[in-house]
Amino acid sequence: MTDPLARPLRLPCGAVLPNRLCKAAMTEGVADPLLRATPRHETLYRTWSEGGAGLLLTGNVQVDRADLERPGNVSVDVSEPRTVSPEARERLRAWARAGTVAGNHLWMQISQAGWQSPRYVTKRPRAPSDVQLDLLGNYAKPVPLAETEILDLIHRFAQAAVIARETGFTGVQIHGAHGYLLSSFLSPVTNRRTDAWGGSLENRARMLLEVVRAVRKAVGRDFPVALKLNSDDFRKGGFTNAECLEVVRWLNDESLDLLELSGGTYEQPRLIGAEGRTDSAVAVRPSTRAREAYFLEYAEVVRKIARMPLMVTGGFRTRAGMEAALDGDCDVVGLGRPLCWQPDFPRRLLAHEADAVERIEDRLNIRARGWLSPTSPIVPIRMLNIFGAQSWYYCQVFRLADGKPAELDRGVLSTLGEYLADEHATARRMHRAYGD
Repeated sequence: MTDPLARPLRLPCGAVLPNRLCKAAMTEGVADPLLRATPRHETLYRTWSEGGAGLLLTGNVQVDRADLERPGNVSVDVSEPRTVSPEARERLRAWARAGTVAGNHLWMQISQAGWQSPRYVTKRPRAPSDVQLDLLGNYAKPVPLAETEILDLIHRFAQAAVIARETGFTGVQIHGAHGYLLSSFLSPVTNRRTDAWGGSLENRARMLLEVVRAVRKAVGRDFPVALKLNSDDFRKGGFTNAECLEVVRWLNDESLDLLELSGGTYEQPRLIGAEGRTDSAVAVRPSTRAREAYFLEYAEVVRKIARMPLMVTGGFRTRAGMEAALDGDCDVVGLGRPLCWQPDFPRRLLAHEADAVERIEDRLNIRARGWLSPTSPIVPIRMLNIFGAQSWYYCQVFRLADGKPAELDRGVLSTLGEYLADEHATARRMHRAYGD
């Protein structure tokens, strides 16, 4: 019998993924001060390419350098010549060559951070409306986008996709999830506009759909175009699962090659299996809690509507769980955090040398019980646990990018301090380089 994980997948555009495993998008933070790719990207993605997954997704590549997800992002901002200069393009080509050495696909994830761009990047983030992200004081009040700026950003997404194709990436994924700009247009909490870009779901989804259409038109019919979409924001008053289903119906007419289902935002980080602010949280379904992957319950419903292939990311740790998901719920399994410390896990799965990866998250809580618990009712304490664990993974990515193995005995608090110091130093170098 054919291994379900090893089956190729022919996409609607004609491209073929060699297997059903994907290295999901994870922010790298290793760009240079001018937001260009570096040899660390090459080392990192060569490692993941040789790790066996049939598809690799990059972390956020920003279409607008003003609103970054973090200061170490790569940017392909067409209004900023330094990010798409001949040298910047050659650096992208080197990244693409390294990330495809094993014959896999490498897709550039194109994004704009919007209201989730931190203060040390910008004190004037732009978003649909002036709703501020209230999270540890780290985010400034955004400036609402003018319609001319919205149209310009749609153009930027399309041009970023063209640059990806021209520099050797084998596809693109549009980031429409996790509270970033396109996702924030979808949510009534963050989109309070009264013009054609806000109000009804049709209007709130307008920017997402226009970006998808512009990207497809720019790259042609034979180039993979994917989308990452929240199945639910898990936030009271936010983008709901019912609205997700309606958006998927509209997306059926947009020639997508792969739809990745995820969920949550910075306020409700369900994408990493965590709950944020309890006062705004929407409970996940009980059956979802019992399953290995976070969003399979939602994928089952979307599957009945979607005409494009589906991918689910979040929580997969065992071969049995992946095989069960591929038996009807989805077409591609996304693996994220496990590949930060065991980058060859896909290869070992495909070679039947491993059936599971350790669920290392339980090691990373700052304390296991009491008021410092990751489920503490004190929001800053709970978020400290979440960000501490995330910083542990970020620092493992740094090690892989430096050609070093993961360091599993690193402490969470010390790693959080190291990560924050690196973020602020990277931001200072970036602002000096641009004369900000």
